[in-house]
Amino acid sequence: MWSDVSLREEGVEPGLLDARAQLIQPCLNVPPDLPAASRLSHSMDLRTMTQSLVTLAEDNMAFFSSQGPGETARRLSGVFAGVREQALGLEPTLGRLLSVAHLFDLDAETPANGYRSLVHTARCCLGHLLHKSRYVASNRRSIFFRTSHNLAELEAYLAALTQLRALAYYAQHLLATNQPGRLFFEGDERLIADFLHEYVTLHKGCFYGRCLGFQFTPAIRPFLQTISIGLVSFGEHYKRNETGLSVTASSLFTGGRFAIDPELRGAEFERIVQNLDVHFWKAFWNITEIQVLSVSTGHGEGPNLVHDGETEAQRHSLANMASATVRVSRLLSLPPTAFEMPLTADPKVTVTISPPLAHTGPGPVLVRLISYDLREGQDSEELSRLVRSEGPRSLELRSRPQQAPRSRCLVVHIHGGGFVAQTSKSHEPYLKSWAQELGAPILSIDYSLAPEAPFPRALEECFYAYCWAVKHCALLGDSAGGNLCFTVSLRAAAYGVRLPDGIMAAYPATMLQATASPSRLLSLMDPLLPLSILSKCVSAYAGGETEDHSDSGQKALGMMGLVQRDTALLFRDLRLGASSWLNSFLELSGHKSHPNSVPIAEPLRCSVSETALAQPEGPLGTDSLKGLTLHDLSLRGSSETPDTPELSLSAEARGHSTPSAINFLLRPEVASEESEAGAELSTKDRVQGLCAAFPEGFHPRRSSHGAKRMTPYSSPIVKNPFMSPLLAPDSMLQTLPPVHIVACALDPMLDDSVMFARRLRSLGQPVTLRVVEDLPHGFLSLAALCHETRQAAALCVEHIRLVLNPPGPPV
Repeated sequence: MWSDVSLREEGVEPGLLDARAQLIQPCLNVPPDLPAASRLSHSMDLRTMTQSLVTLAEDNMAFFSSQGPGETARRLSGVFAGVREQALGLEPTLGRLLSVAHLFDLDAETPANGYRSLVHTARCCLGHLLHKSRYVASNRRSIFFRTSHNLAELEAYLAALTQLRALAYYAQHLLATNQPGRLFFEGDERLIADFLHEYVTLHKGCFYGRCLGFQFTPAIRPFLQTISIGLVSFGEHYKRNETGLSVTASSLFTGGRFAIDPELRGAEFERIVQNLDVHFWKAFWNITEIQVLSVSTGHGEGPNLVHDGETEAQRHSLANMASATVRVSRLLSLPPTAFEMPLTADPKVTVTISPPLAHTGPGPVLVRLISYDLREGQDSEELSRLVRSEGPRSLELRSRPQQAPRSRCLVVHIHGGGFVAQTSKSHEPYLKSWAQELGAPILSIDYSLAPEAPFPRALEECFYAYCWAVKHCALLGDSAGGNLCFTVSLRAAAYGVRLPDGIMAAYPATMLQATASPSRLLSLMDPLLPLSILSKCVSAYAGGETEDHSDSGQKALGMMGLVQRDTALLFRDLRLGASSWLNSFLELSGHKSHPNSVPIAEPLRCSVSETALAQPEGPLGTDSLKGLTLHDLSLRGSSETPDTPELSLSAEARGHSTPSAINFLLRPEVASEESEAGAELSTKDRVQGLCAAFPEGFHPRRSSHGAKRMTPYSSPIVKNPFMSPLLAPDSMLQTLPPVHIVACALDPMLDDSVMFARRLRSLGQPVTLRVVEDLPHGFLSLAALCHETRQAAALCVEHIRLVLNPPGPPV
């Protein structure tokens, strides 16, 4: 249902998609199977696109100005005038950013960094407006022309273009004030404060309504719209109900109005992402963990297949239906007992690996073993004693399958989820496919989550599980799990135990310190990783979000207890929700049948431009915010041994320093080019305060839903290299095994990957960086969604194979 609604929202008129393809492809020899944004970026340069859009805007503006004094004609004329103004103002800034963007790439074969991504996103928005303007020019005289719909579409994309113009000015200001060769800002803390203040006060709802996901491949957009509708419906009931399942049941009957009203959805989405706490995101992201929601029927397995350790509900879940069928999927509980590990340098000497202790004391570590084949030893009595039950087991009688020989390698997986949500169960569908494709068992670690278990609890548990599993090991992870992959390897090097054979990290977070970068600017419009959510997750992981608003009874029940209790309440919630929905429908019908009645509330639906015009144009007040700089990390030089890196994190040590072990100035020749590029920028952009970077007369749209302030978590712990591996000294990074990174060009965390790869490359460490286009952060969880996500997941598998089967020396 939502997919059909989303197509109507996007203004997909009959024949419009064909017209788009005809307009684009003759310009250059572009493959027709590329996403629309990619085809457009190949078809014409920025100046040609801008000139075409301005010409069309002027033509449409003149036409609607001649249509009389009507309000709709006036608004259409005004919106095209705004498109003309914003396009002409944006084009020079994008050109200047693009002219120096190549200086921040890893190499010529990997053209990717936040500056490029911001320019590409703005070009996508210009492309959408160009297509819409062409459609209006061709169909404005038709009796089938949907005036109100096209006006709403144009107003939404004009609002998005205005905000993107503001982001381009911010990026230009970063380029002018930042030190050469660096994507992450360090220096005057006031710029970080200005950036956070601007993020809070800027209008974001336009990116979450009609324009939701415009920068991504079209196949992703229906999914993003479904997620956004579910999120705002879930948020509406979050404080009203007790637990996740009852919220979900009630949300089923209230999501319809958000599906048909994109402006309302965008405004509510903006309010939620800005104001709700980390516990809301934990509850929403963990919906997939609730077993009752994932159960389906009618898709049984063959009687000769053995799913060792899987329950019937797991095998019949909606998520797992599209994944490979595996013989082994067992949740293991590793007891918290210390054991000895031999040192790599001298195997006769051992080191004691202690169980995790931070915050909650000793406790078991949960891991999930996934294997496509049942291999020798996987059904042993010793391993069976570690199995943790996940529900009632099937009593079917099954023949004992023939066992495959032991695998020569093991893949250790650390899942993502912002350090606060999800388990291996959420990532199980693509892990099962990987187990089949790689022919190797996978051990996925279910580490404890923040805010209940902040840093370094997750690191301790992942390191303990890694040492328990180490034999011949590859290490991989995504997002927050990618961060833990790097830090677990750094910890293994510090202990002197065997390192993994390699690391494959998908869109990892390597810089958890509050700072600005060009790719972080994309968080203003990213529906999956807004800056406020990232800030809340980092704060929770660092120990700054410890308050839990849930009652003690819920805590005592635990996850399975909550599921059982929610199941008993499910039918009650469905009945009450259906009754509420029916009453609302009858009430709305009653209002429509009495047009002369006095309205009891403000109308819910209004255009983006009407909403924005009601916002104050002046800057809002802000408190002084303390940011953190890279120079706050004071090191004692790179001459120390990597096993004992000494870090000075005291308040007295923070200040001006020149840490020789952190070398972001990678190549002198590049630095000189970047210095010259920065010198070319206007001197007025060097004035402190981001608002000073705006030209006279330009005012971005402001939000009424933002919190008054968003303070970065300022604990020195975020500068710990075991939390932000990008800040690790050279001596520590030189201990890492070969690293393979797969990043997303449109991910707010892109600069984390680029800068981490640049640091490793400058140290002579083996590293590869592949950047996929037009996909959002977290694409691995969407691997079965479309062709593009399947290709990106296959790229990850390809790099894991490079770790498991490294190429031999050239003959």
